[in-house]
Amino acid sequence: MVITITDEAREQIKEMLEDEPENTYLRFGVKGGGCSGLSYSLGFDYEVNEELDLVEDINGIPVVIFKQDIPIIENTVIDYKQNMMGGGFSIKNPNAIFSCGCGSSFRTKEQQGTPEKC
Repeated sequence: MVITITDEAREQIKEMLEDEPENTYLRFGVKGGGCSGLSYSLGFDYEVNEELDLVEDINGIPVVIFKQDIPIIENTVIDYKQNMMGGGFSIKNPNAIFSCGCGSSFRTKEQQGTPEKC
């Protein structure tokens, strides 16, 4: 398993998947940008490229990851936290050597990305 999805995150994702068509995947990966150079990408996708994507069932969720992103996000934990202001997903990536205050922008030792102004 490349990443971990906690039980709390699984419940939230399953609830969100109820509004999506069958054969919908959770796509998790990395894109350039953000104030630290890289940002997480988390959303739903309906297509898989067998050559470029890894497909795994993680804690009951069908997940698609762009194979090129695996070294950057390997061993990442996706969690969901509920508080008085609402709820949101949190991402803990042991490969990130720097993260900005928003928690969605980061860089790793090998991947700097292209930082943008906040």
